Amino acid sequence: MTKLVKLSVVVGISIASITHAEEAAKADAAAQANNPLANMKAFNMHNYYAGDLTGLNNASMNQLWMRYAQPIKIGKTEWLIRASLPVTSLKYDIAPALGGGSVSETGLGDFNIFAAYLFKMKNPAISFGVGPLSTMPTATKNSLGWEKWTLGFANVLFDARKKEYQWGYLLTWQTDIAGESNRDDVNMAGFQPFFMYQLGKGHYLRTAAIWAFNLEADSYSIPIGLGYGKVIKKGNTVYNMFIEPQYSVFDEGDGWPEWQVFMGLNLQFLGK
Repeated sequence: MTKLVKLSVVVGISIASITHAEEAAKADAAAQANNPLANMKAFNMHNYYAGDLTGLNNASMNQLWMRYAQPIKIGKTEWLIRASLPVTSLKYDIAPALGGGSVSETGLGDFNIFAAYLFKMKNPAISFGVGPLSTMPTATKNSLGWEKWTLGFANVLFDARKKEYQWGYLLTWQTDIAGESNRDDVNMAGFQPFFMYQLGKGHYLRTAAIWAFNLEADSYSIPIGLGYGKVIKKGNTVYNMFIEPQYSVFDEGDGWPEWQVFMGLNLQFLGK
């Protein structure tokens, strides 16, 4: 059942005043709330519930991703480090030809980290970063991870030049470099286009589904989503809550979500 975890380590990604100055500050916070390269510390909790998986009987999966991001300086260069760890619950029925029955497992998945070098752009409203990505075999159960060490890259773009809407993407690729020889080789790519449309007063519409490609098995999943979010700024913390149903429009292979609900809470900690 290792095919069920192929999406679990595709990095993905997420987001009335008294004076004009206060209104402008809140509008800027709303515009930057979904910026994965924002120059501030952040902690995100992202949950995916997939109620149906392709090619499998009575299968479902829930993943809670805990992500921490922090900007750092190395010499004169600026980087953003983001680390992610999922807690996965997986249920499925075993085919009668294989003995039948059902399986239910919960545990930690594989730990993922990337470091994005932040390019200095002419327009500070545009963020662009690229750097190395790695996944480590920390899964507590065989079915919840790859049992492979991987290495690859991540590339992120976020365009916030318009207060009314923001857009960008997260592109990742990784392949295995070590690990259990009896497990499938890893050659995974992920592309997450995202678009946020501001409705005012912190409310916004969003779409940020991850397109995943298993290049080793020639399988893929291309979902689309439409969701709603709310940004609230209190003191030095920006709270970004959202929910986004997603549906697969193109897929090939077993173990991909037919549909899922993506919801989360992003916390950005502003400097004093």
